Amino acid sequence: MLDDVKKRLADFGYTATDEDGWVLEFVIGKVENHIKNQCNTQTIPEGLYKIAMDMAVGEFLLCKKNTGKLSGFDLDAAVSSISEGDVSITYAIGNGSLTPEERLDKLIDYLIHPRADFIAYRCLKW
Repeated sequence: MLDDVKKRLADFGYTATDEDGWVLEFVIGKVENHIKNQCNTQTIPEGLYKIAMDMAVGEFLLCKKNTGKLSGFDLDAAVSSISEGDVSITYAIGNGSLTPEERLDKLIDYLIHPRADFIAYRCLKW
């Protein structure tokens, strides 16, 4: 999953460095454990793989942002729109619009959001 997360970060304009390796592995492990615990499974269901990738990217960006180490990421280009399937979100640009940091926060929220998606994969635990 590490290579896929790096590619997804590149989609958002962030190039992962060697120094990011440990943090990326940590957030990937954290997301994997969270999904396994929420679904009561030993592995991540195939249908949640891409959601896990996005969650890991969101956790990584949040960690880097909160520690003030989000360098190499253009906040002005953070995201002006997001499309996934039939859903499309476009943020206003210009006067009265979201600041670049607010757009980054919205992007992070979007990436970390999918807890409702776990319901279809949840197994009962006796």
